[in-house]
Parts: sequence; structure tokens; C-alpha cells
Amino acid sequence: MSITKLGVLGAGTMGAGIAQIGAQAGLEVILVDVDMKFVDKALNGMVRNWDKSIAKGKLSSEEAIAYRKNLTGSTNNSDLKDCDLVIEVIIENLDIKKRVFKELGELCSPATILASNTSGFSITEIAAASGRPDKVVGMHFFNPVPVMRLVEVIPGVETSRATVETAMETCKTIGKTAIEAKEAPGFIVNRLLVPYLNDACHAYQEGVASAESIDEAMKLGANMPIGPLALCDMVGLDVLLMVTEYFYKEFGDPKFRPSLALKQKVRAGHLGVKSGKGFFDYAK
Repeated sequence: MSITKLGVLGAGTMGAGIAQIGAQAGLEVILVDVDMKFVDKALNGMVRNWDKSIAKGKLSSEEAIAYRKNLTGSTNNSDLKDCDLVIEVIIENLDIKKRVFKELGELCSPATILASNTSGFSITEIAAASGRPDKVVGMHFFNPVPVMRLVEVIPGVETSRATVETAMETCKTIGKTAIEAKEAPGFIVNRLLVPYLNDACHAYQEGVASAESIDEAMKLGANMPIGPLALCDMVGLDVLLMVTEYFYKEFGDPKFRPSLALKQKVRAGHLGVKSGKGFFDYAK
């Protein structure tokens, strides 16, 4: 099955990035969110990105105009009904995702493939809520989407091989490298990354070193491009805590126990870059 019409549900940073690369690949893209102000913000951000590329000589004005024509914004989920593929990019809350997939399963054409950008939840459980589990697959993108090359493609227990192959082929169409991963909490990248970030939070909690020193040590000693606590702040401490708690629940292994420091930051409303304060202060 060839994808020509792409629906993106959720106009946050990730959703906007997916919509942008879809438009750049020549797909007809519908970007949907609950409020038009979120959709407009995403669309305006894409135009700014293209304007920057034009200024650098990497893109022509004609190409930018063509990309923009590929995009439509909406606040009505029914506008997704005749898409070939709909990618859900909403909050990392399993119950909300299941409600959304139930709605999409009832709303969309029987031929429509439904994908979730979840960073670690069960595709099988999300798919079951849709009423068409053979047509549901995980497509986990990475931030910033226009830059990061990887997409993890994750089949659920009842996902058909045709659905997986269409997802893999779509990744090629939009210029990404797809890696198929077995369904397990965190898939590949977050299964390895989240415990590393949580361990950095434990080290901070135990007073091993300051946040600045922990990050500097990993950048200089392990050649990391960004320190773990700065990365925690970038991801969002509330999101990281949610995923860590999910790992702890699913695996039942103490090594996934969320750091108290992480819990305290979230309780204080220090969520990282998006709130202006996390392990570091961004309000300056």
C-alpha cells in the first residue's frame, strides 16, 4: 500500500516535525489538534524553518510554497477519516491514547493504518482499543523530527505484516531509516536511554556531584554530545518520570525504580526546559 495522504493527530513539537517532513516528501498532510492556536503555531513554525533554509540557499521559494500547499490544519478528527495513514502524536498517557484509538478505529476508513508515536507503551494494548488491531503499528520518531534519522517501527501481537511493511516503506518515503523492534517497554532506544537518565538522577540525588559536574563528566569522559541531566530537562521531567514508572511497573525490577530527585522536581513543577527550570535554570 502506498501512502499519499497522511494524518497527524497532535500539533506539538513532534507532530509538527512529522507533518513538516511529510509535506516535504510530497504527501498531502492534515494536521489536527484540539485548538486551532496549536495548529497555527505548528504551521507558522514550519514556514519559519523553510524561510531559514531559503536564507541559507538550501531551499527555493518555489519549493517552500509547494510544501506549504501540501499542508492543511484542522480541529476536527473527522478530517482524518480518508487518510491512508494517521499518526497519533499526543500526550504520553495510555488511557487517553486508548480512547483516541477507539475513536479513530470507528471514524477512519477500514483501509486506514493507525500508528502511535508512543515512546514505550504497549502497541498491543493501544491496538486492541481500536477494534482493528491488524491495522495498528508503533512508529516512534525522535526529536527534533526533521533532523533525527531514526524511526522505530513496532508491531503489536495482531499487527499484520502488510501494515508493518507499509510503515517501513513510509519511513523511506519521508527520508527516515526504519528499524523494526519487538514490542517491549521502551523498545530499543528508550529501553537503554531511560535507565541511563534515571541513574544520572539517582547520582544527583545521592550527592555524587553537582548537576553541572555530572553532565560535564559524561560529555568529556564518555564523549556524549549532551549531559544526561540536560537531556532529562529537554525530554521533560514529567515525561521521563511517567516512562520510568511504566518501566518499573512492567518489568517489576528495582533497577527501574524512579529517582526521588526526579519525583521531587516534578512535584515542584520543575519540568525542565518547557517550564523554565529543571536540573538547570532556563529562565535567565
